[in-house]
Amino acid sequence: MVTTAIERAVRRVIDDMHANLGQEITIDDMARTAMFSKFHFTRVFREVTGTSPGRFLSALRLQEAKRLLLETDYSVADISSQVGYSSVGTFSSRFKACVGVSPSMFRAMGGFTPEVGREEPPASAGSPPRATLRGRVQLPEDRSPGYCFVGLFPTPVPQGRPVCCAVLKGPGAFELPDAPAGTWYVLVHSVPYGQEHTPTGGGRADVVSVGRYGPVTVHADTLLMPADIVLRPLDALDPPVLTALLDMRTTALEAVAG
Repeated sequence: MVTTAIERAVRRVIDDMHANLGQEITIDDMARTAMFSKFHFTRVFREVTGTSPGRFLSALRLQEAKRLLLETDYSVADISSQVGYSSVGTFSSRFKACVGVSPSMFRAMGGFTPEVGREEPPASAGSPPRATLRGRVQLPEDRSPGYCFVGLFPTPVPQGRPVCCAVLKGPGAFELPDAPAGTWYVLVHSVPYGQEHTPTGGGRADVVSVGRYGPVTVHADTLLMPADIVLRPLDALDPPVLTALLDMRTTALEAVAG
């Protein structure tokens, strides 16, 4: 059970991450900010956010890079330095792996991607047939509806290409018909109609809604329970949505439908 004191400590660390994205921040630094031992801090941070401190910091840096690419004229080299990378090549590789497109392409396309891609797990001889995961996305009455991206990811952080995905015209039933065997997380992201350009970093509780289900283990010979996911406002404790696929528009919907 996460206590209010632990959550406050984690928020202090995340605030410090935001304030020092271009600086080296070690686990020891974070633990001191939280006023916990390193071991205890790492454990409670994962409990609160769903991921490790290092992965969370990396996600924040790439989210800031996305913002700078869209809102400034800084070069890719300048941006990589501003968000804590000493090598432009390392930054560009990491950005493409997590966002789905290169930094220059992300800027050229205004933060969108023209198609929805999938990350295919390595095929092996005798691979079992795939399963279908069904469920429903629900939106509280006080939240404005919009397109919903539903993706199956290997971690609780929405980054990189999903192994399965669907874009819904609004909250409701979904089906992921080609889920491979493995352990996955169902991650959902939604913004109101007409606000698809909204940044997807933490703190946009007024606009961005998110939801998570899992971990769920997929077996070809097992009937999967329906995944009922209730969306909630995006919080600063949530890892930012990095995948460019979540910056939705009609062409993305058509790509998934096709």
